[in-house]
Amino acid sequence: MNLALFDLDNTLLAGDSDFQWGQHLIEQGVLDREVHEARNIEFYEQYKAGTLDIQEFLDFQLKPLSRHPRSQLDAWHRDFMEKRILPLITLQARKLVNRHMLGGDLCVIITATNSFVTGPIARAFGINHLIATEPEQRDGEFTGRVSGPPCFREGKIMRLESWLDHHNLTWLSFLESWFYSDSLNDLPLLKKVTRPVAVDPDATLRAHAEKNGWPVISLR
Repeated sequence: MNLALFDLDNTLLAGDSDFQWGQHLIEQGVLDREVHEARNIEFYEQYKAGTLDIQEFLDFQLKPLSRHPRSQLDAWHRDFMEKRILPLITLQARKLVNRHMLGGDLCVIITATNSFVTGPIARAFGINHLIATEPEQRDGEFTGRVSGPPCFREGKIMRLESWLDHHNLTWLSFLESWFYSDSLNDLPLLKKVTRPVAVDPDATLRAHAEKNGWPVISLR
């Protein structure tokens, strides 16, 4: 068996689901455009530059989940999927996922974006396994805090290895391991797998991929 790991934002998706969720809530009048949009853009630029303080970002991004009942959040998310996410899923991305599935590979989306936002997106790809940053819940409602280590940079390896252990697996359970990502932030996990692939990469990741002979592909 092989392991196929997929980053989500700007890899399988032709855009960033975290950023789009914030913009969607602004459109719904839930968040103040002038205040939230500027911060949303600032954090997104920090992420792309590799300078993001993940705890500061999660404090910002998860707080809106705590201010509304889960039923309302779910309703907003259904509209979000239809209007903002489905148009970002390309045919090439679906073909890549399907190729690994047909090959019998264990397919997992692994993303820094929280599981509330990304769970339905993983299901839209037909992928049953999601490793994501987990928002804390109490009695089915979100508290605005994060539960456990964020699934970001080295945290992706930590969360993945914990997930593998929970499923009685290790790296040695797989003949080959693939990881598809666009971001310099994923270099720790890209260096860990046997088959790293840069997907529409940022400049830093592209340079690293070319230097090390990693494949560079586009899903756009």
